[in-house]
This record gives sequence, C-alpha cells and structure tokens, in this order.
Amino acid sequence: MTRILIVDDHMIIRRGLRQILSENSAIGDIHEAEDGPAALRCLRSTAIDVVLLDIALGERDGLDVLKTLHGEFPRLGVIMLSVYPENQFALRALKSGAHAYLNKGCNPDILCAAIAKVASGGLYVTPTVAELLAHDVRGDTDSEKPPHETLSNREYQVLKLLAQGRSVTQIAQQLTLSANTISTYRARIFEKLNLNNPADLFAYAVRHELMG
Repeated sequence: MTRILIVDDHMIIRRGLRQILSENSAIGDIHEAEDGPAALRCLRSTAIDVVLLDIALGERDGLDVLKTLHGEFPRLGVIMLSVYPENQFALRALKSGAHAYLNKGCNPDILCAAIAKVASGGLYVTPTVAELLAHDVRGDTDSEKPPHETLSNREYQVLKLLAQGRSVTQIAQQLTLSANTISTYRARIFEKLNLNNPADLFAYAVRHELMG
C-alpha cells in the first residue's frame, strides 16, 4: 500500500486529490500539508512513499520546497503537479529531484500510474516530457533554446513574478529576500534575456507563454 502526502496550499485541491486516490486500492494512508514546513513536519514523523507537490505553494516556490525535500529525503518519490505546461517547468523539476511532472488537468489514471511507477523507484514521463528530455540529452546548444532556459530556478521564479506585474518590493516580501537581492536577480534577467525595460520583459513573457 502506497502512502501519500499531498502538498498544496488549496484545500479544495487537496480534498479532490484525496477523493481520487481513495478510490485506488493500491493507495494506503493519505496525508495533507498546506505548505513546505507542514510537509517537512509530516515527513519527519510519518512514513511516506510518494509526495504530490504543487509547484506554486502560495508564498514559496514549489521548486524550493522540492530542493529541501530532496536534500533531507533523497530517496523520497516526488511528483510535481502544476497548472503550467511541461515546457515551462518539467525539466527544471526533474533536474531538481522530482520523479514525475504532471499537469493538474491530467486523467486520474495517469496520476495513479505515475504514483505506482514512482513508488517503485522509477521515473514517470509523459510523451511531452520525454521529448523535452530527448532534446536535452541530445545536447541541443544553448543558442537553440529560448534565453530563459539559461536562467537559474530563482531567476526564473523572479521573471515569472515580474511578468505578473509584481514590484521588486512585493517580490522581496513574497520570497522573503531583500529588495537588493531581487534587484540583482532582475538585473541578471534583463542582461541574460537582452531586455531594456519592463515593456520588453512583458512582451518576452507573452511571446514565450510565461504569463501563467
């Protein structure tokens, strides 16, 4: 019986996933956590086989939580769940230690198949993610990739927030970082993406479908 921890800041999502999983006879205990700290408390006191981790956890980025989980529980199976398409976050998630990346709109059968695969120690990849991995393994040059693929996870996170119209101060508060640190990330983003002003950044985000 596979023991599950659902980590999502929306109760309705957690309860929906719990309902779906409770209908699977291979699923055992199901636990819930609304954020990273709650997830860590659960994992430190309860045996868990697979974590279903939202990539957008309110004020903390799911990739940050993933990094923390992977560091403390390196053998833990983690499935990232997201509303974002695979080409935005899948490779970043897998390279950060996730064992699968699924869209929240996927068929329940796919979710259960992914859980079974990850619980057995394997990776579960959708055809879209497999294609992305193939391009990555093939060694496509950076010049063939969109410039934002060269950003670090943190820079990418700041890019997404800037594209949503957040100010440096707002981003600093949300990520619990100093405004100077966010300004540094912002400068690096503008340099790496060859942007001159916020209008350029917004246009870039729209062009590359990064507004979600």
